[in-house]
Amino acid sequence: MNTTALQIAQALGHQASDRRIDILRRIGEVGSISQAARGAGVSYKAAWQAIDTLSNLAGQPLVEKLVGGAGGGGARLTDAGRNLLGAAEKMQQARLQALQPPTSQAADGQTATLWALNLRTSMRNQLPCTVAALKNHAGAVRVELQMSDKSLLCARITRESVELLNLQAGLAVLALCKATGVAMVESADAAAGHNLLPGQVSRATRSPNGGEVALALPSGLQLVGFCAPGARFKVGQPAVAVMDHAAVVIALPL
Repeated sequence: MNTTALQIAQALGHQASDRRIDILRRIGEVGSISQAARGAGVSYKAAWQAIDTLSNLAGQPLVEKLVGGAGGGGARLTDAGRNLLGAAEKMQQARLQALQPPTSQAADGQTATLWALNLRTSMRNQLPCTVAALKNHAGAVRVELQMSDKSLLCARITRESVELLNLQAGLAVLALCKATGVAMVESADAAAGHNLLPGQVSRATRSPNGGEVALALPSGLQLVGFCAPGARFKVGQPAVAVMDHAAVVIALPL
């Protein structure tokens, strides 16, 4: 038996955990991973991805498979799985209370700001977006994200991630990207699988070996990346941020 302490905070501290918790809850109710997947509206593969991810985050197995028996086997929650569900319910109640607007007239942006502030990550680029479209592409899904100025940013993720996040057009999300995943250049031609975001340099490190460059996008958002050795950027000059679609991560509100 795994005696590692149950890491509740890690398992429940991720934006994508809500649907995964729903799958875990359904497994506890019906005793079947396939039935839980159907009830949650995801594939069997996506359900297993949810279980594996939560178990990794929790530091303990949350589900165990049952072999044989009159029903041909099934699945049940471990003690750790049941404890995690109990903690999830308490956290959800606390979240709802904390995110309740002070008045019924509060703008939607207020709640969005609150959940964005709750996100702790090493990724410096965090861009509020709205899902514009979902398109199947090379065995994965290309998610088109629209910023406030209607410009597009694309992310490439797996179909299972789309299912677990329940992504759909019109959904408010955060697009995340590491600064090291953004290349700042003076100009760039369109390239398949890459985002090209033009803007104006707002901050630049003066170093012959290259360095950090901040770009002010037309939407008013700031994007941070790095330039190549020998490149020299000046504040106010136009530049382009280049990032791979696969480098963009999508986060949902709590």
